[in-house]
Amino acid sequence: MSQSYNRGLIEDFGRWREFEAGMWAWIFHKFTGWVLIGYLFTHIAVLSTGIPAAGAGEAAIAAGNDVYTQTIVSLEGLLLVRILEVGLLAVAVFHMLNGTRLLLTDLGVGLDAQDKSFYASLILTGAITVASVPTFLAGAF
Repeated sequence: MSQSYNRGLIEDFGRWREFEAGMWAWIFHKFTGWVLIGYLFTHIAVLSTGIPAAGAGEAAIAAGNDVYTQTIVSLEGLLLVRILEVGLLAVAVFHMLNGTRLLLTDLGVGLDAQDKSFYASLILTGAITVASVPTFLAGAF
């Protein structure tokens, strides 16, 4: 007869304090994956508004008067969109670095340093994101 294991209540939200780096890496990786999927569908929906531009004449496209160009220019003019682009960069960079970390771990490289590599991917993500902020926000003010 097997023994039962008390996993705690589902409503026990205080258990997050017990999570170690591996659990946080898993949570962040899943979260960033879902954010990237959501962005993909949003990106396709927004860019599909520019489909009528395919029928526009070459002169309209060259002058920037087509629907697609007007949509992109109007979105890039919003500060909120630029801030969201910085967030998208952070999500994509972390997902890429953590995926590389997971690949190396699966190949047996760095098995003893999984926590350190997770923290390194967080720090590197932060550094890349902070370094890119001036590029993304240039011309917004």
